[in-house]
Order: sequence, then C-alpha cells, then structure tokens
Amino acid sequence: MTLDSLLLPLAIAVPFVAGLVLLVGGEQLAPRTARGLAWAGFIVPALAAMVAWCAFASQSAATSLFTPYLFLVDFDTGLRAFGITLRLGLSGVSLPLFVLAGIVGFAAGIHALNSEVDRPNAYRGLLLFMVSGLMGVFSSVNVFYFYFFHEFALIPTFILIGWWGGAGGRSAALEMTIYLTLGAMLSLLGLIALYATSGANSFDLVSLGQWLAQTQLSGLRQYHLFALLLFGFGILVSLWPFHSWAPTGYAAAPTPAAMLHAGVLKKFGLYGLLVIAVPLLPVGFADWRPVLACLALANVVIIGAVTIAQRDLKLMLGYSSVMHMGYIFLGIACLSALGAGGAVLLMFAHGLSIAALFLLSDAVYARTHTYDLGAMGGLCQKAPVLAAFFVAATLAGIGLPGFANFWGELSVFIALWAYHPWMVAPAALGVIISAVYGLRAVSRVFFGQPTENFKPLFDRPVADILPYERWAALVLLGGLMFVGFWPASFSRGINDSLPSAYGPQLLPQNALRAAAPLPVKPSATLAELSSR
Repeated sequence: MTLDSLLLPLAIAVPFVAGLVLLVGGEQLAPRTARGLAWAGFIVPALAAMVAWCAFASQSAATSLFTPYLFLVDFDTGLRAFGITLRLGLSGVSLPLFVLAGIVGFAAGIHALNSEVDRPNAYRGLLLFMVSGLMGVFSSVNVFYFYFFHEFALIPTFILIGWWGGAGGRSAALEMTIYLTLGAMLSLLGLIALYATSGANSFDLVSLGQWLAQTQLSGLRQYHLFALLLFGFGILVSLWPFHSWAPTGYAAAPTPAAMLHAGVLKKFGLYGLLVIAVPLLPVGFADWRPVLACLALANVVIIGAVTIAQRDLKLMLGYSSVMHMGYIFLGIACLSALGAGGAVLLMFAHGLSIAALFLLSDAVYARTHTYDLGAMGGLCQKAPVLAAFFVAATLAGIGLPGFANFWGELSVFIALWAYHPWMVAPAALGVIISAVYGLRAVSRVFFGQPTENFKPLFDRPVADILPYERWAALVLLGGLMFVGFWPASFSRGINDSLPSAYGPQLLPQNALRAAAPLPVKPSATLAELSSR
C-alpha cells in the first residue's frame, strides 16, 4: 500500500491502538513508555492532517478542478451485502474538519500529558479514543461509519465527564447522555430510513447521491426524513431550544474533553446536515428551511443574551459555543455555495477558538482557583503573556480580521443578505453581544484592581503561562491566524467540492443580486470573496 492509502487509516488506527494499550495494560507499562505511546497517538493524526492539507494545496495549484475525494481507500468489513463498506476519503468540505480534529487533538494531548489526574493512563486512553473517532467521522465516505465513529468518540466523553469532571460532573454527564442519546437515535433513524427508501442499497454517500439524483423521493417523504435528520443532528449540535446540555456539560468536563467535544465533535451534526441531509433531501430542506433559519437566529440572539448574564467563566464559554452554532446553521440555511462555504470555514475557526478559550480558562483557574468573574481582577499584573493569549482568543471568537472566524462570519452575512436581508440585523447583533461578554470577561479577569478576595493570591508568586500551555495555545491560535491571512488554503477546496456534493440547486443563487451595495458580484464564490 502507498503512503496515500495509509494516511487516513493511520490517523484513525494509531490513536485507537495507543488508547487501547493504555486502557488495558497501562498500569503494567513504565511511565516513560506509556507517555511515549500517548504522544504517538496524539501526534500521528495531527501529522496526517498536515500532510492532507499540503496535498490539497498542491492539487489546487496543479488543476482547476478538485477530484471529489483524495486518499480514497476501501476496506471490506464483511457487511458489503448491506451496503456497508469502510470507505475513507477527503473532499474539500471534509478537509478543514479533518485538519481541525488533528490540531485540536494535538493541543488537547499536550494538556492531557502535562495534567496531574487520577489514573492518567485511562484518562489519556479515553482521550485517544475520542481523537480516533473524530478522525474517522470526517474521513468517512460511508454514512454508516460516519455515524459509527461519532458514537465511538461520544462514549468516552460521558466517562471523562462523569469520572474526571468537576463539580456536578456526574449530573452533567447524565443530562448529556439523555439529550445526545435522543439526538443520536433520531439521526440514526433518519439515516436508516434514507437508506431503506432510497433504493440505492448502499450507505455510500457518493452512491446515495447518484441514485437520488436519478430517482428523487416524493416531497412528503423528504419532509419527514429531513425532519428526523434536522432535529437529530440539531440536538447533537445544541440547536435552540435543545441546547441546555451543552453549557453545563462543558463547564463540568475536564479541559481536554471540553476542547475535543465543543471544538470538534459537535461539528458532526452540522457536517451531517451539510453533506447528507441538504443535498440528498433538497425538497425536504426547502420545507424546513425557514424553521431552521429562525431557530438559528434564536441561538444567536437568545443564547447570546443568556451568555451576557453568566458570571462563571467556563459556563460563559459553554453558552458562547452554543450561540456561535447559530451562525453556522444560518450559513447552511442560506442555500448558496457562499453560505455553505462560510459555514465550513466557521466550523473550523470556531473549533480552534473555543478550544483555545477552554484551554486558557483552565490556565486562569490554575492560578486563581475560581471561575467566578466577580471574584477576579488584575491578573495581567502577574501573568501578562496569559492575558495576551486570552485576549487574542477572545478577539478571534468575536470575528476580528486576521483570524479565520472573520472570513466565515463575513461569508455567512453576505449569503444571509441574499436570503432575507432583515435577518442580517439580528445576526449582526450577535457580533456586538460577543464583544460585550468577551471583552467584559477579559476586563474582569485580567485588568482593573484585584478584588478583596483576590488580593491574598497576589501575596505569593503567581506563574505566568507555562511552556506546555503556551505551546498548546500557539498551535490553536497559529491555525486561526494562518487561515485568517490565507483563507484560500481552504476556500478553494471548499468551493470546488460544494457543487459536486450539493448539486446545481446549491450553487450561488441569482438572489445575490439583492446584495448589490456590497462589493460582491452575483455569482461570487467563497474562494473569490476570500481573495479580495
């Protein structure tokens, strides 16, 4: 087998094997051996993601049109009669999320390998299982394994929160289990029903798309199938009003688990809507599109208002993560290549920025022993580098130019103007809300005078950001800035892959002419926009 055919299997298998060895025989391993094994499990997926990213860049330079998938490889799992074959590959749409999983997994691994926890081998082994599942989710071309890898990554999340979580960890894990099991069952039912009614006799995404393009399902059947997928995936992504599990779950989760779930795993439902539900069920999507757009605006405005009211730093970050899912849902609801491409770019950017904020909030807690925003103040005097990193991550989340978030939000706003101009106002209000709670948190934690309860902490030495925290944050912020300054590194692949994945009904709409005051031509694509 060539390196190309081994790249994706290695990204999945190495963290799985490393995690399995740590879980089963970790206590018999020498600490140095166990640590080296864990490092290998976190590094190999990140390297595979970087190699894939570079390969796509060279492919983009060599040709004007992407092949649908690179690194395509098939494994016969003995279920071919049911249309189930492990098929791995990357498209321009899945590549950013595959890279996201590799980067966040590596940063979470740096934190986990430098954390003092009970039963460290089991802790790291479960995190490696999450990484393995995440790499599988975004490289699966077969819908069955797309779902399978998600469940494989989700189960360790419950265990990590229940066993190693903070205050209220077990109750938060139970609430997450109830909500996410319901969402998983609804989405599974929708996927099985899609397979059964399509007549394609295959779970392969390409085969399903080709079959349904020739034999379109009736409008009523699409309506019901899309509803199952919308609410199943929506619960998994914390679509309003099915969101209450997320903030409390992230607040209780150990930091690497929060980074992996909020940053990467939650994108499963969004990716499922983008590449499965919308292109395969276009008539059903048209019926549910207004509902999705309104619920997405509720994520932005209502959850944004709730976020402002938070006084706990980690809870605030949990609610902010839920809020920003609204922008991605809006991008999908726009029904244009620009909106869908912006949604993909925003998924990548949000994943890195929220992971960085969870990482840095843990660094704040390690120095202050509290998440209470009202009990802090003046930490910049003792930890100026930590303050600089936190400010940078906060500004990225707000959408400051220079970070990848800016391009995703700008693309969504322009596409939203073409869909319904009035929706741009409440969506843009979310940017103001993000600035209010983000900058207020920065002010209360790092600037001003220390509170009376906080002053005793300043009577002892307080370390600035530690080397491992610095490197993990640099990995995440570096990815945000790289794509922020060179969005074409992803946007070309996204733009070339969306037409083949979506079909002509999702190409840029003529309605973009309504955006004439904006410097974007009616047929603008994400790649053209990001090159301006």
